Amino acid sequence: MSSYKIETKCIQSGYEPGNGEPRVLPIYQSTTFKYTSSEQMGRLFDLEEAGYFYTRLQNPTNDAVAAKICDLEGGIAGMLTSSGQAANFYAVMNIVEAGDHIVCASALYGGTYNLFAHTIRKMGVEATFVDPDCTPEELEAAFRDNTKAVFGETIANPALVVLDFEKFADAAHAHGVPFIVDNTFATPINCRPFEWGADIVTHSTTKYMDGHASCVGGAIVDSGNFDWEAQQGKFPGLTTPDETYHGIVYTQKFGKLAFIQKATAQLMRDLGSIQAPQNAFLLNIGLETLHLRMPRHCENALTVAKYLQNNEKVAWVSCPSLPGDKYYDLAQKYMPGGTCGVLTFGLKGGRNAAVEMMDKLKMVAIVTHVADARSCVLHPASHTHRQMNEQELMEAGVQPDLIRFSVGIENVEDIIADIEQALQ
Repeated sequence: MSSYKIETKCIQSGYEPGNGEPRVLPIYQSTTFKYTSSEQMGRLFDLEEAGYFYTRLQNPTNDAVAAKICDLEGGIAGMLTSSGQAANFYAVMNIVEAGDHIVCASALYGGTYNLFAHTIRKMGVEATFVDPDCTPEELEAAFRDNTKAVFGETIANPALVVLDFEKFADAAHAHGVPFIVDNTFATPINCRPFEWGADIVTHSTTKYMDGHASCVGGAIVDSGNFDWEAQQGKFPGLTTPDETYHGIVYTQKFGKLAFIQKATAQLMRDLGSIQAPQNAFLLNIGLETLHLRMPRHCENALTVAKYLQNNEKVAWVSCPSLPGDKYYDLAQKYMPGGTCGVLTFGLKGGRNAAVEMMDKLKMVAIVTHVADARSCVLHPASHTHRQMNEQELMEAGVQPDLIRFSVGIENVEDIIADIEQALQ
């Protein structure tokens, strides 16, 4: 499907039915798959033959949807996970071991920050967080001899910091490590990080990809561009024998597919964060309209941002597509067609006014979710980022008065009318 435009890929990629087969991707709602030969089943377990034998590792519905997302991103291999958190965890833990270190942009979704700042630390992996607006020299200072990856978000949730891909990619590659990017907010409709130096892309498919708040999921896509064997033994999990599979070496056996093969055969086998086939089916339906929904999200968000910018009760507005925004120039460089449907703002009355205003909304709902068809709001300091202390909040770009507004695809006049009555 690589020759088709991205709009066509949203519809056609991933699943190609043969004669007499279902036109719509089937749901393979089965935990297991039948074989007549014990020898063949053994070859599957030894990774000597491709096939399906247990849904915890692979499922035909999931693989078709993963292939579609992979095609949209321009990668060579992809996999689905049970959530975006699982995707980020797998993407990093697939290449690190106890005693290793990663470098992260500090403007991250709260759950991702906790994952890297606290949870993987308990596993012996340390993270250093750097201001995404840091100088190349400051970024360089964060690296250590045991650094194994660099991580950032295309558009940070909820700080809306636009990542300077080239700066982070150059630093990562200068140190012989991969650059991992969470592309959830922009989606491949608005940004394809591989074109700017990223090596691995992750997604919370729960957001715009599903688009209807119906199913939780995640995805990992590998560009195939990073040469794991060229790094002088820096990634032994990929370049030395895996005794749990009779000593196979992933890079030697699977070549450019090594990263996803290892994540599937090893991490998914042991940790089991598989996406349910039913969820993958629903995700695929959402993907078919992704190219239609994203422009409307972006258009509505920009209109709402301009309204808020001119409202006397509003203290500040952040929207990367808004002229004059701090990240406008970077957004135009990396995402000239639009960024996302999420904006943030604060009221002159501060945190209390923000909470009161949110409680007055009628159509727009207060929910934990973000980035689906329905407009919704959240106060991150009180909700998604409430486990952070004040210093961590500021490092993540989350001011106490920040309201995260996920602008849906309703009529924008109705969205603004609800905001206006709430502000009044």
